[in-house]
Amino acid sequence: MIETIIMWMIHAALVIYGLAVIVAMYRVVKGPTTPNRVVAFDSIGAMVISIVGLLSIVLDTLSFLDASLIIAILAFLSTIGISRFVEGGRIFESKRDR
Repeated sequence: MIETIIMWMIHAALVIYGLAVIVAMYRVVKGPTTPNRVVAFDSIGAMVISIVGLLSIVLDTLSFLDASLIIAILAFLSTIGISRFVEGGRIFESKRDR
């Protein structure tokens, strides 16, 4: 009985996360400013990590957890890159004296 309730709650969480990703995608496309788009993009990354974790529970496998770590690293690096671009227009600092 408790397993059925837990699986129902996990499936409900997957649906809610799916709807939240759709709302965040709307904010990425229609965001009034670039920082709003960056925050929405970072939120999508966090939600996708949660979705992958829930799918790992539903499918009873641990191999998806490695994918969630890779998604977390990529989301972090892309957020840092976009934030640096928004801040100054340059991602990499090159100070060459030629």
